[in-house]
Amino acid sequence: MPLHYFTGDFRMLLHMDNDYNRFRQIIKGKIKDNLRKYISNGEMIGRHGKDLVSIPLPQIDIPRFQFGDNGRGGTSQGQGEPGDPLSSSDDEDGDGAGQAGNQPGKHLREVELTLEELAEILGEELELPNIEPKGKKEIISVKDRYTGINRVGPESLRHFRRTFREALKRQISLGQFSPEKPQIVPIRDDFRYRSWKTIKMPQSNAVIIYMMDVSGSMWDEQKHIVRLETFWLDTWLQHQYKGLETRYIVHDAQAAEVDRDTFFNIRENGGTVISSAYQLCHQLIEEHYPPEEWNIYAFHFSDGDNWSREDNKVCAELLNAHLLPKLNLFGYGQVESTYGSGEFIDFLQENISDQENLVLSYIPDKDSIYDSIKDFLGKGK
Repeated sequence: MPLHYFTGDFRMLLHMDNDYNRFRQIIKGKIKDNLRKYISNGEMIGRHGKDLVSIPLPQIDIPRFQFGDNGRGGTSQGQGEPGDPLSSSDDEDGDGAGQAGNQPGKHLREVELTLEELAEILGEELELPNIEPKGKKEIISVKDRYTGINRVGPESLRHFRRTFREALKRQISLGQFSPEKPQIVPIRDDFRYRSWKTIKMPQSNAVIIYMMDVSGSMWDEQKHIVRLETFWLDTWLQHQYKGLETRYIVHDAQAAEVDRDTFFNIRENGGTVISSAYQLCHQLIEEHYPPEEWNIYAFHFSDGDNWSREDNKVCAELLNAHLLPKLNLFGYGQVESTYGSGEFIDFLQENISDQENLVLSYIPDKDSIYDSIKDFLGKGK
């Protein structure tokens, strides 16, 4: 096996680690400063994968190596200063109008964060308390975790820093290291490898049941608000519970369970009977999610237009008798619509607002999503 030669000062690696950590802190700081904007404009929703989300950040540079000329001449030598843009002419900057130009523009830098990091930023900025799970039953998940360092192992798990450190210690102890001409040459005995073991991790059962009014008064703008808010609710609750389940219910005069895509894209022209959604939610819990074993969250989004006051009373009965006793949290979010009466949130406020696990939130526009998320999650239920 050929030996790998590493040159440089050990302190340089430490500086590189510190610089990278500082860079990550700068990124998080910028996201915190603009979190309300990111929550309301929805840019990152279209850029998120299973575990990562890309966030466009202006005026930030990624750390990188900069190569010097080492005192040698070469091609492309001439007038200019470091950082000058390359161009084929000395024309002045244009205003963007007219013919195609050749000058550089201003660009946004996309930076990737894990959903865990994003949830931590959300929790810190909104001062969200961690949730104390309830329920006796736990899921046992299996996970491989790196737990130590070995002298043997596959090359894919070689630990560069520990190998480098062992080589440096050996050369210093033997008097072979010169600070003036630092050169670190690991030998086979210096190689170190990550080791791991499979561990069992208990996880509390948790499920979110989302309900949404899809009647004719709920337009795309209202659904977009709901989509933005559910993204952030999901991000925080997945940070609190691993292996979170999600169910979706839509309703107009009748309720039905659907998949996520249908939930955000379906639109009906019928009337609105809110109790149909609450009844189906109760049925799902009864059939699949015993409250003594599951942490259950339900969120309902509507423009507040229900077909009758009698159905409002049926909703209150379902909440009091069947849903609230079984839920960690029931959140009702009312979005503003030109065609909705907006009376339902007032009814809930007047009749059952004294329940600790019931949270009501008025969401007139996208800018209000930030405050609504804090309304829903601020109690740590």
